[in-house]
Amino acid sequence: MKITIYGSGYVGLVTGALIADVGNEVLCVDVDQTKVDNLKKGIIPIFEPGLDDVIKRNVEMERLDFTTDMDRAVAHSEVQFIAVGTPPGEDGSADMQYVAAVAATIGDRMTDKKLVVNKSTVPVGTGDMVESVIAKSLATRGQKVDYAVISNPEFLKEGAAIEDFMKPDRIVIGTDDEYATEVMRELYAPFCRNRRDRLIFMSRKSSELTKYAANSLLATKISFMNELSNIADRLGADIEDVRVGIGSDPRIGYHFIYPGCGYGGSCFPKDVKALVQTARQNGYTAELLEAVDHVNDRQKHVLFEKLMKHYDGDIRGKTFAIWGLSFKPNTDDLREAPSRVLIEAIFEAGGSVRAYDPVAMKEMRHFYPDEDRMELVGTSMDTLKGTDALLINTEWREFRSPNFDKMAAALGDKLIIDGRNLYDPTQVREAGLTYDCIGRPQSTAPAVVLKAVAAG
Repeated sequence: MKITIYGSGYVGLVTGALIADVGNEVLCVDVDQTKVDNLKKGIIPIFEPGLDDVIKRNVEMERLDFTTDMDRAVAHSEVQFIAVGTPPGEDGSADMQYVAAVAATIGDRMTDKKLVVNKSTVPVGTGDMVESVIAKSLATRGQKVDYAVISNPEFLKEGAAIEDFMKPDRIVIGTDDEYATEVMRELYAPFCRNRRDRLIFMSRKSSELTKYAANSLLATKISFMNELSNIADRLGADIEDVRVGIGSDPRIGYHFIYPGCGYGGSCFPKDVKALVQTARQNGYTAELLEAVDHVNDRQKHVLFEKLMKHYDGDIRGKTFAIWGLSFKPNTDDLREAPSRVLIEAIFEAGGSVRAYDPVAMKEMRHFYPDEDRMELVGTSMDTLKGTDALLINTEWREFRSPNFDKMAAALGDKLIIDGRNLYDPTQVREAGLTYDCIGRPQSTAPAVVLKAVAAG
């Protein structure tokens, strides 16, 4: 099959590369000529494990190409995917201008039957809008061309996108068009060889809502556990024991019940806010989702609050090591990342930062290009040199089993504040470190009391 994909960001690149990898001819479209030129050379603008190899392989096999030529893009194929961004507006609702622009691009140029597949994360009713835009473009040109608009939301996890796409839990397709149904079955057949029931057909509006519902439910689980962790902190309970206790119930399960310092990224924060706005625009107040969003925003301040508590509210002149900048492992994505909230709070309070992340430091420089209070360091252990305490934001694999004795020797105030509960508190404290994490009982085992050290 021939496929056109508008948008060469995260969703567009993953979708295009992996549809090409099973033998299709895919043309990815972008308005940025520099990005297109780089992609043709195998230089990709995002970090996703294994994606660069898939793109290079399929470019070399001439199954994957990139262009800014809209005439070529529309003429290339019957199946036209929209995979452009839908960033949040000031009120939290999704900005649909790029989706509408692609719909107009297709409508202005189409001369034969098209299936327009919306892969972007969009509010319920977007399919109707795309249909209307194309109809208006055709009417303006006096053309009568058959077309169908389909909803096909993505369910990719950053850091595991290739596995998710090649072996999907489900493929949701919103259409009531019989021809579109058969074409989508053919397109996704290579990804459903072992389980035909991965294809789930429903109405277009139900498909659009399914995407928001999935992300909002996962975000709810995270905020719920973070809420419980804050209660556990105050009661002296251990949230890790609680997690095991509730996760063993098959109705609950262990997925997404790990407490931490808040969720971030391109999906959960944006999609929860967008669904809240969609509900509001339709006369309903989504109180639970509003609370999920509020709890997450508050949770991003927890590490800084713990830090200030250890230093009696004064960190002026202190330098802190930070491990992990991306919002989760295996990505360089800093959108809505808790690390940025923490770093900016430290700056505001008069402290400075030495930070390390395996892949996100280049991206971090874009946010703070001239910030002399932040130094980006080449290794995790080097980050500790000359610092007073360590704060952990992201659970990268290389952080899981460090040398605590070396850490104790390097950290001036022998303090670790762990936003991801990576370590056994007893083991850390036996190395002479104060260890403060999320929702776990504190101990006075280390010999030093930090406020005394700070004062002396």
